[in-house]
Amino acid sequence: MSEAAATPREPDELGVPDPFDYMHPVMKDQFGNWDWHDRPRPGVLHHVSKDGTEIWTVRAGTQRQMDVYTIRKLCEIGDEFADGHVRFTTRSNIEYMVADQSKVDPLIEALGKGGFPVGGTGNSISMVSHTQGWLHCDIPGTDASGVVKGLMDLVHDEFVQEEMPNRVRITTSCCQINCGGQGDIAINVQYTKPPKINHDLVAATCERPSVVARCPVAAIRPAMVNGKPSLEVDEKKCVCCGACYPPCPPMQINGEESTKLAIWVGGKHSNARSKPTFHKLVVANLPNNAPHWPEVNAIVKKILECYKEDAKDFERMGEWIDRIGWPRFFEMTNLAFTKHHLDTWTGARNTMNMSAHIHF
Repeated sequence: MSEAAATPREPDELGVPDPFDYMHPVMKDQFGNWDWHDRPRPGVLHHVSKDGTEIWTVRAGTQRQMDVYTIRKLCEIGDEFADGHVRFTTRSNIEYMVADQSKVDPLIEALGKGGFPVGGTGNSISMVSHTQGWLHCDIPGTDASGVVKGLMDLVHDEFVQEEMPNRVRITTSCCQINCGGQGDIAINVQYTKPPKINHDLVAATCERPSVVARCPVAAIRPAMVNGKPSLEVDEKKCVCCGACYPPCPPMQINGEESTKLAIWVGGKHSNARSKPTFHKLVVANLPNNAPHWPEVNAIVKKILECYKEDAKDFERMGEWIDRIGWPRFFEMTNLAFTKHHLDTWTGARNTMNMSAHIHF
């Protein structure tokens, strides 16, 4: 066998890029040698190595989906007021690293003039983590970016200061698959009705076996309709997730009456103090009311106010709710407990009380 044939082909995707190529020289030199850190003010991190070397990180909020003008503006600020090294967090915050403390205040001032608030560290509300929305995703029921804009206008003051009991992580997802992940508060699109099928287009548009395989609850099967190959949905099984729409657009899931928003609380990824948890439904069937989503904003604001007033120091949202109990949570937030909070999904693992919804 020739050497060329014996050498494995290099993968097309190499995964996460090597961070050292773009890392600040001080961070590269002191990698693994940091001794302690603190936060001089909201949005600023200060790290000190074991040999006394210091570096400051300034975090600013940005939108996730940026135009070229905004990207160039952020780069110009980094070149002029920082050391030319930046990184983005998973929540779309941009972080500038500087090795000279005298650069911190001018950098913060430049970011403020550019419209990029500095904050999101410690016990604050960080930028809202959200999914791609209409720009990249093939399944959304709304544009998550718009919901994020409305929310961040609402909680801007809590982004630039550290006065919450603990960090608050808000997520949004533009469909029920929930790419946004678990969050202290999550705003997710909720489809309320099974898809409407345009049978005249299915045969020419959809690869039916792929659509059948895409359904997580086996609610879709092939069918002949008006003499044409098509699909049908068992509405008793359908969980209205919308996963069938991307491989088959004639299975329309979106609509003014069928696309709503739901608010969930209490999720977290970390295992600090308590184990990671799923967020749980608290409000369903809110109107998908662009461009400001006032109904969503009003409920999120009420939940945050109750959490800030009643939670103990260092309690995350879910830990606070576990301490006071769900009945007290609904009473404090003046939210209604409805049939949507009852776990009746017959596809649960063993019983009808096995999903991530509220249990009683």
